[in-house]
Amino acid sequence: MIISRTPFRVSFFGGGTDYHTWFQEHGGAVLATTINHYCYLHCRLLPAFFKHKTRVVWNKVEEVFEHDDIQHPVVRAALNYLQINQGVEIHHQGDLPSRSGLGSSSAFTVGLLNAMHALRGNISSKRKLATEAIHVERDILRENVGTQDQIQTAFGGLNKITIQPSGNFDVSPLVLPQQRLHALQDHLVLFFTGISRTASDIAADKILSIPKKQNELHAMHKMVDESIDILSNGSDITDFGRLLHESWMLKRKISQNISPTFIDDIYDRAKKSGAIGGKLLGAGGGGFMLFFVTPENKAKLCEALKDLLLVPFQFESAGSQIIFYDNMQYSETTMNRRDYRHLERLTVETHE
Repeated sequence: MIISRTPFRVSFFGGGTDYHTWFQEHGGAVLATTINHYCYLHCRLLPAFFKHKTRVVWNKVEEVFEHDDIQHPVVRAALNYLQINQGVEIHHQGDLPSRSGLGSSSAFTVGLLNAMHALRGNISSKRKLATEAIHVERDILRENVGTQDQIQTAFGGLNKITIQPSGNFDVSPLVLPQQRLHALQDHLVLFFTGISRTASDIAADKILSIPKKQNELHAMHKMVDESIDILSNGSDITDFGRLLHESWMLKRKISQNISPTFIDDIYDRAKKSGAIGGKLLGAGGGGFMLFFVTPENKAKLCEALKDLLLVPFQFESAGSQIIFYDNMQYSETTMNRRDYRHLERLTVETHE
């Protein structure tokens, strides 16, 4: 049995510059952190006692004879990519809703790859996990995704991610005094809008808009270093919130699908209740909203948005981990399905 735990992420600045249509020409940069809400995957090689070969439990239960018959696209793609021919059982559990802007899809991909490598007795580097997850999502599944989610959920922590035109990337942890890090944490509030959406669909429209939004994306790219300077040089931390507001105003211009009317209404209510800045997380359309507000105005903000679900969180720095490992595995190389059926008959006859 293997259990992987992979964190969700909150992106502050630079989202959009991690799409290949942008970074292949201009390079990209993102400032993001992971938080203490996770995707868990319980995985094991499945012994051949059962009629099915593989069992996958997510928002449905799949019992299949061939991996090509698996409906979950990431599970099917990952098992085929890693050439795992044995039967497996995979159970997914998430702390927060999927398709909600916290990188949950990539957390699933990274966590699954981590677990599958562990089933083979291998521990993968975080860079390898991120690179493979990007390959599975972009190249195999042809999803309209950037690259920050796979990298951030694999590595964990508060990071500047720099993406080269070649697609190579660097992860630079932002090292802050604990007091400064706590101050940033104390100014952030996370709400769930109650709406989940498929990020790839919204991202497709964003990708088409990128060539027409050069000025906005250049400005958003520049804000990554500006935000790091604010956190690192001891400036008034509320400048971070004001910059967050400027970035959100720019992001809204990239695609009309990013901020529907109900999101604009939430943002306006938050601003009137003391929020200095904020943003909708992820590709847009729904999901989670992050606000920057002084601690003394938190109660007022929460009252104004009491129709939304408040989600407490803390920063985390571990990234994707194998939190349970038991290498006692059944192997079809040593015992095939006919052997198991014979063993099962003997057991029944002995009990009789």
